[in-house]
Amino acid sequence: MAPRHQRTLARRTFLVALGGAAAAAPIAAAIAPHALAGTTDGRDAPQAAGMLPLTIVNNSGSFDNASVHVYIVGNQDGRQARVTPDGTLAPIALSDNGADGFTDYAISLAGSGETRLSLPCMSGRIYVALGQKLKFRAVTDGNGNAALQYPAGWVSSDPNYPVLHDCAEFTHSSSGMFCNTTMVDMFSVPMSIRLTGAKDQTTGTVRSGGRAAAFAALRQIEAFAKLVVDDTRVIAPGHGVDAGLFARDYLAPYIDDVWSTYTAQDLTVTTNAGTFTGRVRGGKLTFGGPASVAFDKPSTRDVLFCDGALAAPNDGTTGPVAAVLGAGFNRSTLLATASQPVTDASAFYRTDLTNHYAKAMHAATEDGRAYGFAFDDVADFASYIQDTAPTGIRLTLTQF
Repeated sequence: MAPRHQRTLARRTFLVALGGAAAAAPIAAAIAPHALAGTTDGRDAPQAAGMLPLTIVNNSGSFDNASVHVYIVGNQDGRQARVTPDGTLAPIALSDNGADGFTDYAISLAGSGETRLSLPCMSGRIYVALGQKLKFRAVTDGNGNAALQYPAGWVSSDPNYPVLHDCAEFTHSSSGMFCNTTMVDMFSVPMSIRLTGAKDQTTGTVRSGGRAAAFAALRQIEAFAKLVVDDTRVIAPGHGVDAGLFARDYLAPYIDDVWSTYTAQDLTVTTNAGTFTGRVRGGKLTFGGPASVAFDKPSTRDVLFCDGALAAPNDGTTGPVAAVLGAGFNRSTLLATASQPVTDASAFYRTDLTNHYAKAMHAATEDGRAYGFAFDDVADFASYIQDTAPTGIRLTLTQF
């Protein structure tokens, strides 16, 4: 599988389709990019079945099946929809809101053991809520279509803030199954995905004690301590900036050093399009090579969200370079070597001023892969798997 920075970038296209309009604004920056890219890598591969068997396994050890609620929501052909317990894809409707103003799209688990469901072709998320149900509200988006307001566990005023919940992401299409666990927005519920088909793959498994270790590690770092919400979740630092929980200038010294360093020497970035060579000129990091691309100096928020000055358009040139730069900033490798991307994980997060949240997320998983920031798939370090001939997907809630 080609790293995402060497493939077509379509994250923002998916976000608009899922509901990036005002109606769904709370999750506009939330979705980890890999599974939602609408990839064409498997275009010539055998088509996936129309319905893919989905098995939910509750091995949390902390909640029984009756306390676990599942939601499968997303879009098909640009319209928002949700999956019913019998596997039917139903459109979102304003009439679905109950007397309390919220929908009840929860799918209950079997009384005991595994729960077997069917997943239609769509792109979206599988949410799990433990102990309480989630509150999704059906609203009208900017185009007059029915849409959902998604949970925003990093916003204290969100009705789902007190609820222990998390999600996995996927695109299931005729090209195959593309899925990931994600910590881009927050980390709360340890879970893993097993995808069977042409191969048998598992990703996202949190090691024994990994959740508690991640919470503890971030509590010990002053700049990140406020991101830990009791024993409920850890909020990603980008959302922490917006919530006033994380310093807006946290990475400024490192960003300044990068700009200063590459005013005097070249920085090379290698992507599938070729090698780009750049220097800071007139305040912009300007590259030549397969195409001319340039970047303004990013802010801390730009780095953490891999957006703003580091936005990655679907152009095959600027986008991939932005992804590599975003990874280099978050992993604090840009000053260690003038040749990017760095592919040796032992070189990541070596400076005091780094994305300690992403570092903790990777340390928590058995295989060292996680989606700690939006371009964590650069050099293939994301908790992402795909199969062009899938036969089943298994989502397991693992031990807390």
